[in-house]
Amino acid sequence: MITKMKNVRCRGGCHLTSVVWLLIFCFFTAAFAKSTPVRKIPRTSDSSALGVQLNIKNRQRVVIDNGLVEVTFSSPDGDVTGIKYKGIDNVLEIGNDEDNRGYWDVVWNKPGDPIIFDKLVATDFRVIMEDENQVEVSFTKTWDLSMGKSTVPLNVDKRYIVRRGQSGLYLYTILERLEGWPDVDMDQIRVVFKLQKDKFHSMALSDSRKRTMPMPEDRVSGQPLAYPEAVLLTKPINPELRGEVQVDDKYQYSCEDKDNKVHGWIAEDPPVGFWMITPSNEFRVGGPNKQDLTSHVGPVVLNMFTSTHYAGKDLNTEYRNGEPWKKVLGPVLVYLNSISPKEDSSMLWEDAKEQMSIEVNRWPYDFPQSEDFPSSDQRGAVTGQLLVRDRYVNERLLYASSAYVGLAAPGDVGSWQTESKGYQFWIRADRRGHFVIKNVRAGNYSLYAWVPGVIGDYKYDANITINPGSRIRFGHLIYEPPRNGPTLWDIGIPDRTAAEFYVPDGYPTLMNKLYTSDPAEKFRQYGLWNRYSDLYPNDDLVYTIGVSNVKDWFFAHVTRDAGNKTYDPTTWQIIFELQNVNRNENYTLRMALASATASEIQVRFNNPSSDRPLFTTGAVGKDNAIARHGIHGLYWLYGIDVPGSQLVEGKNTIYLTQARSDGPFHGVMYDYIRLEGPRGT
Repeated sequence: MITKMKNVRCRGGCHLTSVVWLLIFCFFTAAFAKSTPVRKIPRTSDSSALGVQLNIKNRQRVVIDNGLVEVTFSSPDGDVTGIKYKGIDNVLEIGNDEDNRGYWDVVWNKPGDPIIFDKLVATDFRVIMEDENQVEVSFTKTWDLSMGKSTVPLNVDKRYIVRRGQSGLYLYTILERLEGWPDVDMDQIRVVFKLQKDKFHSMALSDSRKRTMPMPEDRVSGQPLAYPEAVLLTKPINPELRGEVQVDDKYQYSCEDKDNKVHGWIAEDPPVGFWMITPSNEFRVGGPNKQDLTSHVGPVVLNMFTSTHYAGKDLNTEYRNGEPWKKVLGPVLVYLNSISPKEDSSMLWEDAKEQMSIEVNRWPYDFPQSEDFPSSDQRGAVTGQLLVRDRYVNERLLYASSAYVGLAAPGDVGSWQTESKGYQFWIRADRRGHFVIKNVRAGNYSLYAWVPGVIGDYKYDANITINPGSRIRFGHLIYEPPRNGPTLWDIGIPDRTAAEFYVPDGYPTLMNKLYTSDPAEKFRQYGLWNRYSDLYPNDDLVYTIGVSNVKDWFFAHVTRDAGNKTYDPTTWQIIFELQNVNRNENYTLRMALASATASEIQVRFNNPSSDRPLFTTGAVGKDNAIARHGIHGLYWLYGIDVPGSQLVEGKNTIYLTQARSDGPFHGVMYDYIRLEGPRGT
């Protein structure tokens, strides 16, 4: 029943009915404003989308079209030569040769020989699956000795999938070495897409790492800096970048693999996004904290499946003695989206993130047709709880809160960070140390872990065999970190980075504006290694326990610039007091490095001039993280026995000398340093 309201005249000549309706209107307007989210880009349902069509043209072109995207491949080579989307005939750079638009490549060499770039050109094409819902095609090459010295000894199967209702392209590759094949190193395996430079000008890596990018011509006209990747832009074409000091370096856009799930570019006319979505890291190398390239000036979009970036040749990419090997890299998704010209381009990034979440939740996919890619029911799971026993901290067991727990190829403690040949499966434990590792491929693994705030690495004693459908429940696992005695003092936070230490401001003349407002990203600025020489032109860093704090500790122990392209070793001091010294017992110095590049740390106690140090790391590290704007590389942990006879009651000094000084990038980043008293004290 509808009740009619009478018009009741009130003082001042207003109508109560009008007031009531005004209040109702305001209420619903406010409620609507609070409850209505920002408009999302509509998605095409499978039922309303056009079917997928395959067209093979003159045996040299393969075209797959689902009404949303039209993808063209060279045949039988297997390169992506064109992607038609939303009125753009080809989002890829049409000024490039067809084999330089969308392709896979491997950087490899025979031991002792120069490196070779192999674009994995296929020799055969076949259709794997074709119906209205999905087309999957394969471009293969079977290796033999007749292919010559420039062809990597691998069997290659490049797979591409276009699905109904999906505005994108799934891709994966299966690489295989047979037993007895030649010895090689394979330092890099990736997929590359080069977009139209006249259309795609904005790049997005994360919510806080988005910007308008320079043009490739800007790098050509710019001023080269300390290495080829770094260029000071002097005459940028884009008016938005003029009048600003700009350094461009592709390593400034690196990302840890655990966070590298979606990145890409945005075009303005028409507004279109091109995104690389990686739903799983199982096929990547070096664990969840391994850093690698993403997107950079070109415009270029990468997916790095294997690389020695931020690890160097300490990452094991060697295949020796006829070692067989097979691995599936991917699938990953090249995703395209669009909006109307009147809408905010940030919607493209938000939609890409939403699509990334969808893909992560779909993993492992059930639609790839290769028998080498197992579905969910062919995989296993591992569960348990990790606890920490450190009686010098607490008599009770401690939760391994937020621990990184993973399965990787069987090996020594911590070997996962230099492992590249197998699959790895990592998860973050909850605040009580509980973990569930799902969707693990069948195979043999070791269980590894490390705990933020705790030094060292955990490894379960026995290897683990995962069978299809298996569920392994561990219950309580206990990690006892390295320790010989109570903590007398420590410096830093054991989190495998140098982020807590003093990271200086970049040079005003060498800035990347993307990192000027976020202190947590300041380490990505160019040239910070030279700031040490500015701050310590004559004497080196001195840190006094009980007086200094972590911001008095420079983030990188580097050489000093002596001019004329020469560099001097540097010696840092740690000054501390001891009231009592047990001269008959050993003390322990724990020294954890977050990065090392062509360095040698020599440790001396109370005598900087002694010919022989108490301890030396020897030549250590190849990760080059200092030059490549990383706040960490590989992790190194040393336990150094310190005889009580080396110490005195009262003032003591530790001298840390970085003795290798052939260049500006030789140095280490410390993660954490701790002095322990004798056992039982």
